[in-house]
Amino acid sequence: MTAPIRLGVVGLGVISRFYLAAIADSPRFELAAVCDPDDRATAGHPVPAHRSHQEMLDAGGLDAVVITAPNDVHAGVALDVIARGLPVCVEKPLATTLRDGLAVADAARRHDVALFTAFHRRYNAHVLALHDKLAGAAPVTGLTVRYLERIEEHVGHDRWYLDPARSGGGCVADNGPNALDLVRLFLGDVALESARITRVDGIDRQAVLHVRGTAPAEVELDWSHPGETKDVTVRLADGTVLRADMLAGYDEFKGSLWHEYTGVLHDFARAVDLRSAWRDGGLAALDLVDECYRREGE
Repeated sequence: MTAPIRLGVVGLGVISRFYLAAIADSPRFELAAVCDPDDRATAGHPVPAHRSHQEMLDAGGLDAVVITAPNDVHAGVALDVIARGLPVCVEKPLATTLRDGLAVADAARRHDVALFTAFHRRYNAHVLALHDKLAGAAPVTGLTVRYLERIEEHVGHDRWYLDPARSGGGCVADNGPNALDLVRLFLGDVALESARITRVDGIDRQAVLHVRGTAPAEVELDWSHPGETKDVTVRLADGTVLRADMLAGYDEFKGSLWHEYTGVLHDFARAVDLRSAWRDGGLAALDLVDECYRREGE
Protein backbone atom coordinates (compact mmCIF):
# COMPACT_ATOMS: atom_id res chain seq x y z
CA MET A 1 0.00 0.00 0.00
CA THR A 2 1.12 3.54 -0.74
CA ALA A 3 2.03 5.52 2.37
CA PRO A 4 -0.33 8.44 3.03
CA ILE A 5 0.78 11.88 1.96
CA ARG A 6 1.47 13.90 5.11
CA LEU A 7 -0.24 17.22 4.59
CA GLY A 8 0.22 20.59 6.27
CA VAL A 9 -2.56 23.19 6.08
CA VAL A 10 -1.67 26.89 6.12
CA GLY A 11 -4.62 29.07 7.13
CA LEU A 12 -7.63 27.99 9.19
CA GLY A 13 -10.22 30.47 7.97
CA VAL A 14 -13.68 29.99 6.51
CA ILE A 15 -12.68 27.49 3.78
CA SER A 16 -10.31 25.35 5.83
CA ARG A 17 -13.04 23.17 7.36
CA PHE A 18 -13.87 21.79 3.92
CA TYR A 19 -10.23 20.89 3.32
CA LEU A 20 -9.91 19.31 6.77
CA ALA A 21 -13.02 17.18 6.21
CA ALA A 22 -11.77 16.08 2.78
CA ILE A 23 -8.37 15.20 4.22
CA ALA A 24 -10.00 13.13 6.98
CA ASP A 25 -11.97 11.17 4.36
CA SER A 26 -9.14 10.77 1.86
CA PRO A 27 -7.29 7.45 1.52
CA ARG A 28 -4.27 9.32 0.11
CA PHE A 29 -3.72 12.05 2.69
CA GLU A 30 -3.31 12.42 6.41
CA LEU A 31 -3.29 15.70 8.30
CA ALA A 32 0.20 16.24 9.75
CA ALA A 33 0.23 19.91 10.84
CA VAL A 34 -1.78 23.12 10.77
CA CYS A 35 -0.75 26.75 10.80
CA ASP A 36 -2.53 30.00 11.63
CA PRO A 37 -1.36 33.15 13.42
CA ASP A 38 -4.54 33.13 15.53
CA ASP A 39 -4.17 30.78 18.51
CA ARG A 40 -7.96 30.44 18.69
CA ALA A 41 -7.99 28.90 15.21
CA THR A 42 -5.39 26.25 16.04
CA ALA A 43 -6.76 25.35 19.48
CA GLY A 44 -7.92 21.75 19.80
CA HIS A 45 -6.29 20.34 16.68
CA PRO A 46 -4.93 16.81 17.16
CA VAL A 47 -1.79 17.57 15.14
CA PRO A 48 1.07 20.02 15.74
CA ALA A 49 -0.14 23.61 15.40
CA HIS A 50 2.11 26.49 14.37
CA ARG A 51 1.75 30.26 14.19
CA SER A 52 3.79 30.67 10.99
CA HIS A 53 4.25 28.60 7.88
CA GLN A 54 8.02 28.88 8.21
CA GLU A 55 7.81 27.37 11.68
CA MET A 56 5.66 24.56 10.28
CA LEU A 57 8.09 23.90 7.43
CA ASP A 58 11.08 23.96 9.79
CA ALA A 59 9.41 21.31 11.95
CA GLY A 60 9.49 18.89 8.99
CA GLY A 61 7.44 15.75 8.60
CA LEU A 62 5.44 17.02 5.61
CA ASP A 63 5.06 15.66 2.10
CA ALA A 64 2.80 18.44 0.73
CA VAL A 65 1.06 21.64 1.78
CA VAL A 66 -2.37 23.21 1.26
CA ILE A 67 -2.58 27.01 1.35
CA THR A 68 -5.97 28.43 2.32
CA ALA A 69 -4.71 31.69 3.79
CA PRO A 70 -5.65 35.22 2.62
CA ASN A 71 -5.14 35.79 -1.11
CA ASP A 72 -2.32 38.29 -0.73
CA VAL A 73 0.00 35.74 0.93
CA HIS A 74 -0.66 32.83 -1.47
CA ALA A 75 2.36 33.48 -3.66
CA GLY A 76 4.85 34.13 -0.86
CA VAL A 77 3.87 31.05 1.13
CA ALA A 78 3.82 28.90 -2.02
CA LEU A 79 7.35 30.01 -2.92
CA ASP A 80 8.58 29.05 0.55
CA VAL A 81 6.87 25.65 0.34
CA ILE A 82 8.26 24.95 -3.12
CA ALA A 83 11.75 25.96 -2.00
CA ARG A 84 11.57 23.04 0.47
CA GLY A 85 10.86 20.71 -2.45
CA LEU A 86 7.21 20.18 -1.49
CA PRO A 87 4.17 20.14 -3.79
CA VAL A 88 1.55 22.73 -2.99
CA CYS A 89 -2.21 23.12 -3.39
CA VAL A 90 -3.14 26.80 -3.47
CA GLU A 91 -6.72 27.91 -2.93
CA LYS A 92 -7.76 30.12 -5.84
CA PRO A 93 -6.50 32.62 -6.82
CA LEU A 94 -2.96 31.39 -7.28
CA ALA A 95 -1.75 34.93 -6.53
CA THR A 96 -3.05 38.49 -6.56
CA THR A 97 -0.83 39.52 -9.48
CA LEU A 98 0.10 37.74 -12.67
CA ARG A 99 3.78 38.48 -12.05
CA ASP A 100 3.66 36.65 -8.71
CA GLY A 101 1.76 33.75 -10.23
CA LEU A 102 4.36 33.36 -12.96
CA ALA A 103 7.13 33.38 -10.35
CA VAL A 104 5.45 30.59 -8.39
CA ALA A 105 4.92 28.51 -11.52
CA ASP A 106 8.56 28.97 -12.54
CA ALA A 107 9.74 27.88 -9.08
CA ALA A 108 7.57 24.73 -9.23
CA ARG A 109 9.12 23.81 -12.58
CA ARG A 110 12.65 24.35 -11.30
CA HIS A 111 12.06 22.26 -8.18
CA ASP A 112 10.06 19.62 -10.10
CA VAL A 113 7.06 19.72 -7.76
CA ALA A 114 3.35 20.04 -8.44
CA LEU A 115 1.70 23.44 -8.32
CA PHE A 116 -2.04 22.83 -8.00
CA THR A 117 -4.69 25.57 -7.98
CA ALA A 118 -7.93 24.58 -6.26
CA PHE A 119 -10.98 25.43 -8.40
CA HIS A 120 -13.60 23.65 -6.33
CA ARG A 121 -16.59 24.45 -8.55
CA ARG A 122 -15.32 22.25 -11.40
CA TYR A 123 -15.95 19.28 -9.07
CA ASN A 124 -19.58 20.20 -8.41
CA ALA A 125 -21.83 17.22 -9.14
CA HIS A 126 -24.36 19.27 -11.14
CA VAL A 127 -21.63 20.92 -13.21
CA LEU A 128 -20.11 17.53 -14.01
CA ALA A 129 -23.51 16.10 -14.94
CA LEU A 130 -24.10 19.01 -17.31
CA HIS A 131 -20.66 18.54 -18.82
CA ASP A 132 -21.45 14.86 -19.43
CA LYS A 133 -24.76 15.74 -21.15
CA LEU A 134 -22.90 17.73 -23.78
CA ALA A 135 -21.09 14.66 -25.09
CA GLY A 136 -22.67 13.99 -28.49
CA ALA A 137 -25.05 16.94 -28.16
CA ALA A 138 -25.41 19.82 -30.62
CA PRO A 139 -22.58 22.38 -30.59
CA VAL A 140 -22.53 24.95 -27.82
CA THR A 141 -23.45 28.41 -29.09
CA GLY A 142 -23.34 30.30 -25.79
CA LEU A 143 -22.59 29.97 -22.10
CA THR A 144 -23.43 31.98 -19.00
CA VAL A 145 -21.86 31.52 -15.58
CA ARG A 146 -23.44 33.36 -12.66
CA TYR A 147 -21.64 33.70 -9.36
CA LEU A 148 -23.83 35.89 -7.17
CA GLU A 149 -23.77 36.31 -3.39
CA ARG A 150 -23.64 38.84 -0.60
CA ILE A 151 -20.00 38.57 0.36
CA GLU A 152 -20.49 39.64 3.97
CA GLU A 153 -22.62 36.53 4.54
CA HIS A 154 -19.88 34.21 3.29
CA VAL A 155 -16.64 35.37 4.87
CA GLY A 156 -17.28 34.86 8.59
CA HIS A 157 -14.45 36.50 10.51
CA ASP A 158 -12.23 36.64 7.41
CA ARG A 159 -12.79 40.33 6.76
CA TRP A 160 -9.71 40.52 4.54
CA TYR A 161 -12.00 39.70 1.61
CA LEU A 162 -13.30 43.26 1.87
CA ASP A 163 -9.81 44.80 1.62
CA PRO A 164 -8.97 45.11 -2.11
CA ALA A 165 -5.25 45.01 -1.37
CA ARG A 166 -5.62 41.64 0.35
CA SER A 167 -8.30 40.03 -1.81
CA GLY A 168 -6.68 41.23 -5.02
CA GLY A 169 -9.45 43.65 -5.92
CA GLY A 170 -12.80 42.09 -5.06
CA CYS A 171 -15.23 39.79 -6.82
CA VAL A 172 -13.21 39.69 -10.07
CA ALA A 173 -10.01 38.63 -8.30
CA ASP A 174 -11.62 36.21 -5.85
CA ASN A 175 -14.73 34.70 -7.44
CA GLY A 176 -13.64 35.43 -10.99
CA PRO A 177 -11.10 32.57 -11.17
CA ASN A 178 -13.70 29.96 -10.18
CA ALA A 179 -16.23 31.28 -12.70
CA LEU A 180 -13.66 31.64 -15.49
CA ASP A 181 -12.36 28.15 -14.80
CA LEU A 182 -15.90 26.83 -15.38
CA VAL A 183 -15.99 28.63 -18.72
CA ARG A 184 -12.69 26.97 -19.63
CA LEU A 185 -14.06 23.59 -18.53
CA PHE A 186 -16.84 23.89 -21.13
CA LEU A 187 -15.24 26.00 -23.86
CA GLY A 188 -11.50 25.36 -23.61
CA ASP A 189 -9.04 28.23 -23.72
CA VAL A 190 -10.77 31.60 -23.82
CA ALA A 191 -9.87 35.20 -24.62
CA LEU A 192 -11.31 38.25 -22.90
CA GLU A 193 -13.52 40.49 -25.03
CA SER A 194 -14.73 43.02 -22.45
CA ALA A 195 -14.99 43.67 -18.71
CA ARG A 196 -17.35 46.00 -16.85
CA ILE A 197 -16.57 46.36 -13.14
CA THR A 198 -18.53 48.30 -10.51
CA ARG A 199 -16.72 49.28 -7.32
CA VAL A 200 -17.89 50.52 -3.94
CA ASP A 201 -15.29 51.91 -1.53
CA GLY A 202 -12.57 50.72 -3.88
CA ILE A 203 -13.62 47.07 -4.00
CA ASP A 204 -15.24 45.19 -6.88
CA ARG A 205 -18.89 44.55 -6.01
CA GLN A 206 -20.25 43.62 -9.46
CA ALA A 207 -18.75 42.69 -12.79
CA VAL A 208 -19.83 41.42 -16.19
CA LEU A 209 -17.12 39.73 -18.24
CA HIS A 210 -17.40 38.64 -21.86
CA VAL A 211 -15.00 35.98 -23.08
CA ARG A 212 -14.82 33.72 -26.11
CA GLY A 213 -13.56 30.19 -26.54
CA THR A 214 -15.23 27.69 -28.85
CA ALA A 215 -18.34 29.86 -28.24
CA PRO A 216 -19.05 33.21 -26.55
CA ALA A 217 -19.58 33.29 -22.80
CA GLU A 218 -20.75 35.79 -20.22
CA VAL A 219 -19.64 35.74 -16.58
CA GLU A 220 -21.77 37.62 -14.05
CA LEU A 221 -20.19 38.32 -10.66
CA ASP A 222 -21.91 40.04 -7.75
CA TRP A 223 -20.90 40.54 -4.12
CA SER A 224 -24.04 42.55 -3.28
CA HIS A 225 -26.65 40.01 -4.38
CA PRO A 226 -29.50 39.17 -1.97
CA GLY A 227 -29.22 35.45 -1.30
CA GLU A 228 -26.98 33.21 -3.39
CA THR A 229 -27.04 32.06 -7.01
CA LYS A 230 -24.33 29.89 -8.57
CA ASP A 231 -25.20 28.35 -11.93
CA VAL A 232 -24.11 27.54 -15.47
CA THR A 233 -26.43 27.87 -18.49
CA VAL A 234 -25.49 26.35 -21.84
CA ARG A 235 -27.25 27.16 -25.13
CA LEU A 236 -26.95 24.67 -27.99
CA ALA A 237 -27.21 25.08 -31.76
CA ASP A 238 -30.48 23.11 -31.88
CA GLY A 239 -32.16 25.53 -29.45
CA THR A 240 -31.73 23.36 -26.36
CA VAL A 241 -30.94 25.21 -23.13
CA LEU A 242 -29.31 23.24 -20.31
CA ARG A 243 -28.59 24.50 -16.82
CA ALA A 244 -26.63 23.37 -13.78
CA ASP A 245 -27.61 24.88 -10.43
CA MET A 246 -24.54 24.29 -8.29
CA LEU A 247 -26.51 24.73 -5.06
CA ALA A 248 -29.52 22.51 -5.86
CA GLY A 249 -30.13 19.86 -3.23
CA TYR A 250 -27.62 21.26 -0.76
CA ASP A 251 -29.78 22.86 1.90
CA GLU A 252 -26.93 23.55 4.32
CA PHE A 253 -25.21 26.91 3.84
CA LYS A 254 -22.14 26.16 1.69
CA GLY A 255 -23.27 22.53 1.72
CA SER A 256 -22.07 21.82 -1.83
CA LEU A 257 -18.49 22.53 -0.81
CA TRP A 258 -18.13 19.29 1.14
CA HIS A 259 -18.14 17.11 -1.97
CA GLU A 260 -16.39 19.69 -4.12
CA TYR A 261 -13.32 19.72 -1.87
CA THR A 262 -13.27 15.93 -1.90
CA GLY A 263 -12.77 16.33 -5.65
CA VAL A 264 -10.05 18.91 -5.09
CA LEU A 265 -8.08 16.55 -2.84
CA HIS A 266 -8.54 13.64 -5.27
CA ASP A 267 -6.93 15.61 -8.09
CA PHE A 268 -4.25 17.08 -5.84
CA ALA A 269 -3.13 13.53 -5.08
CA ARG A 270 -2.76 12.98 -8.84
CA ALA A 271 -0.81 16.23 -9.11
CA VAL A 272 1.59 15.19 -6.34
CA ASP A 273 2.40 12.03 -8.29
CA LEU A 274 2.92 13.93 -11.54
CA ARG A 275 5.25 16.51 -9.97
CA SER A 276 5.97 19.44 -12.31
CA ALA A 277 4.27 17.66 -15.21
CA TRP A 278 0.93 18.56 -13.62
CA ARG A 279 -0.97 21.28 -15.49
CA ASP A 280 -4.15 23.13 -14.53
CA GLY A 281 -5.82 26.47 -15.17
CA GLY A 282 -4.35 28.45 -12.30
CA LEU A 283 -2.20 30.72 -14.44
CA ALA A 284 -4.81 30.98 -17.20
CA ALA A 285 -7.42 32.26 -14.76
CA LEU A 286 -4.95 34.70 -13.23
CA ASP A 287 -4.02 35.97 -16.69
CA LEU A 288 -7.70 36.60 -17.50
CA VAL A 289 -8.25 38.43 -14.21
CA ASP A 290 -5.18 40.57 -14.87
CA GLU A 291 -6.50 41.44 -18.31
CA CYS A 292 -9.93 42.30 -16.86
CA TYR A 293 -8.39 44.96 -14.69
CA ARG A 294 -6.18 46.27 -17.49
CA ARG A 295 -8.97 46.45 -20.08
CA GLU A 296 -12.09 47.23 -18.04
CA GLY A 297 -14.44 49.67 -19.70
CA GLU A 298 -13.23 49.09 -23.27
